[in-house]
Amino acid sequence: MELTGKSGNILIVEDNANFRKALKEILLSKFPFMFITQAADGREALLKLERHRPDLIFLDIDLPGKSGLVITKEMKTIFPHVVIIILTHHDLPEYREAAYQNGAQYFLSKESTKADEILALVESILSGVKEI
Repeated sequence: MELTGKSGNILIVEDNANFRKALKEILLSKFPFMFITQAADGREALLKLERHRPDLIFLDIDLPGKSGLVITKEMKTIFPHVVIIILTHHDLPEYREAAYQNGAQYFLSKESTKADEILALVESILSGVKEI
């Protein structure tokens, strides 16, 4: 399927290198054309946001330095149209609400979200569909 929406430029912000690598491999398995940049913390993420201008960002909440929730708000201030998916172990209502209030469009649990669900969501976002 050829995607007609965004180009597929993705930023993964996650302090766990193994998780970053696994997510990148999952994404490239279905979308080999994607350009995927990675960052281990918020400072690095903001630098890469400016440099690479991703269409889509996977962002953990629990990062060294600043919380992913704070970084979400900062990213949306700089690039209001970037799509942010919070992907975290902190699947609690208060985190979910804070994520949405700070500008994230999606909130996924690392424990319960399966690879095929992530791929379907990315495909829907890149093709311009609002919901899966």
